[in-house]
Amino acid sequence: MDRTDEDTPRKMKRAWRRHERRWKDNLYVYAVVSRRSRGISVGVNLNPDKGCNFDCVYCQVDRTVPPTVRRVDLSRLAQELDAVIEAEQNGSLYLDEPYDVLAEHERGIRDIAFSGDGEPTTFPRFRDAVELAAEARRRFGLNETKLVLITDAAYLEKPAVREALQLMDENNGEVWAKLDAGTEEYFRMVNRPNVPFKKILDNILNTARVRPIVIQSLWLRFRGLPPPADEVEAYCFRLAEIIAEGGRLKTIQLYTVARDPSDPAASSLSRHEMDDIASTVRASVNAPVEVYY
Repeated sequence: MDRTDEDTPRKMKRAWRRHERRWKDNLYVYAVVSRRSRGISVGVNLNPDKGCNFDCVYCQVDRTVPPTVRRVDLSRLAQELDAVIEAEQNGSLYLDEPYDVLAEHERGIRDIAFSGDGEPTTFPRFRDAVELAAEARRRFGLNETKLVLITDAAYLEKPAVREALQLMDENNGEVWAKLDAGTEEYFRMVNRPNVPFKKILDNILNTARVRPIVIQSLWLRFRGLPPPADEVEAYCFRLAEIIAEGGRLKTIQLYTVARDPSDPAASSLSRHEMDDIASTVRASVNAPVEVYY
């Protein structure tokens, strides 16, 4: 039974909601109990300055608080990554909350994820950061651990980013691309981006032609209203079009607001509303669908 079930213990639900991007005195590397990774996800924050090309209404990054660090020191990042992996492997990580909620069989590093306070691919040395993570993965024998890029897909066409994705492919990599809309209008309302919707769709298609990718879609209530039915249908059409044009979708992850968003007008959908969206997607798109409430 999935951990998304209503019977999930309260302690686990609290652990899912605790996604602080910090661990001890680290500046860049942290660990979370991830419901989508189903275990420990080690996060790498390449945007400690909180800069992002999107301004999503549901983002939980508090940009009213100034960042404590603005630059990424890759040498320190590598040391922090080693420290988190060592703590997981020697068991000391699980002495503290929220990691102590995991049973023995649930432990282990499921992925090293480039996911922080902004869009990871905007970091000029993104490929170097991927190489550091790949080296750590090999050195610690994390053969089953994925390297994951969580991205808004705006810059996937850049040559340096494509090189980094190829390196990820060679190291059990996976791209998790955001797609929260089916139309330009809704895209601009929810994601408040700096690029047109078509660029996102083109980048997702071209990336998915090279390797299977995961689509991450957050659906929400905004200003008291759920997403219109025709918006969900347009979203399904976009995904079906990507598949028809040669893109491979490994999974479609549908989820809703789980932590406090930066915009108070954004709130979560009910379980029933999420199930309705999932039913529409499953009926229209030939790809596996996972739902997170």
